[in-house]
Amino acid sequence: MTDSARRRIGVTAATALVVANMIGAGIFTTTGFLSQRLGSPWLVLGVWVVGGVLALCGATVYAELGAMMPRVGGEYVYLSRGLHPSVGFLSGWVSLLVGFSAPVALSAHAFGAYIHAVEPAVPVKLAGGVLIVAVTALHAADVVWGARAQTLLTIYKVALIAVFAVAAFTVGSGDWRHLDMTFGDPGGRDLAIALVIVSFAYLGWNAAAYVAGELRDPRRALPRALLGGTALVVVLYLALNLALFYAAPAAELAGAPEAVGHVAALALFGTAAGDAFSLLIGLALVSSVSAMAMAGPRVYVAMAEDGLFFRGMARRNRTGAPWVSVAVQGALALAMLATSTFLDLLTYVGFTLSGFSALAIVAAFALRWREPDAPRPYRAFAWPLSGALFLALSAWMVTLAIVDRPAVALAGGATLAAGGAAYLWFRRPEHPR
Repeated sequence: MTDSARRRIGVTAATALVVANMIGAGIFTTTGFLSQRLGSPWLVLGVWVVGGVLALCGATVYAELGAMMPRVGGEYVYLSRGLHPSVGFLSGWVSLLVGFSAPVALSAHAFGAYIHAVEPAVPVKLAGGVLIVAVTALHAADVVWGARAQTLLTIYKVALIAVFAVAAFTVGSGDWRHLDMTFGDPGGRDLAIALVIVSFAYLGWNAAAYVAGELRDPRRALPRALLGGTALVVVLYLALNLALFYAAPAAELAGAPEAVGHVAALALFGTAAGDAFSLLIGLALVSSVSAMAMAGPRVYVAMAEDGLFFRGMARRNRTGAPWVSVAVQGALALAMLATSTFLDLLTYVGFTLSGFSALAIVAAFALRWREPDAPRPYRAFAWPLSGALFLALSAWMVTLAIVDRPAVALAGGATLAAGGAAYLWFRRPEHPR
């Protein structure tokens, strides 16, 4: 397949991919877990603001890297060139296990939780599993139809959040005094863990970078998609969080973290309308699973094309869809959905991926120093402050998270150790591909 034939994704679909990857299980569950940890609506809102600043700083640096290296693969490509191929491989390894398969499982679990909240007879994991299978089949079949479905699902999701927020403040039975109702006494570690959890909700600000090699005019489209999509989501997140706390006190939201939107909808609109909104929120999570089924497999394709993964992972059908990689990711997501608890998986994802996003920023610094004259169609704004701020916040967050949740750190270390062993195996000239 020629390069021009592969470049079939426009800026609208790329922006939709960013928005859909970001708006997923995180926003519809995270505020409940943050309320448990912090006990203060204003602290929760503050953490959401800090997370948004972190995402925007990362997005502008990724826009520079992606415009400079317009290939599919995201961090795998940037780290391989900026630091070392082994670091790039580890990022791809982590993407397969943590970056996409685990978030797909989380979003599918949240989808099932919202469906179960309205229809208790429907098991959470069964509903989530059916969703994973359906979305995997769609994206394994056709690139164009997958992109079109993704765009429509994203428009629906954005409209739902906007309607929910507007309806909450105009016709909902809320109370602004909920914002002043606090409990608990959080410390520095609580704030760090809260930022780790929020970082999961903001994951996806880099999504368009994974399909850069399939974008039309990636040097212009990629920065627009990354920055425009991220800014839109930050605004939507803050509006939705205000609506949640307007609907119910932090203590009530903390009592049902996996279906916090259901609690808020019942409080705002009553049983019938609340159940209807909960079903609509559940359907919105279809977009998140779809977005990750579209973006993630492009990492494995890039690795396979470079000879650092099984060659079959790069196989595409006649429409250009990387069906083998899509299917493998779907199978891993199903396994994680069946065997993992929600909160442990949530913290593990946020902790592990924050480290690799920080490494991509380090790669940007390295390339600025080592290749100062390399073509950069787009340059990160507020450089080097944007990159330095991202690294500082990431280092603070990860360090305190390790102290507070050593088991999560051990799980992340085990993932990296397995990836290192896999890299050495794939580097052998005689390895089966």
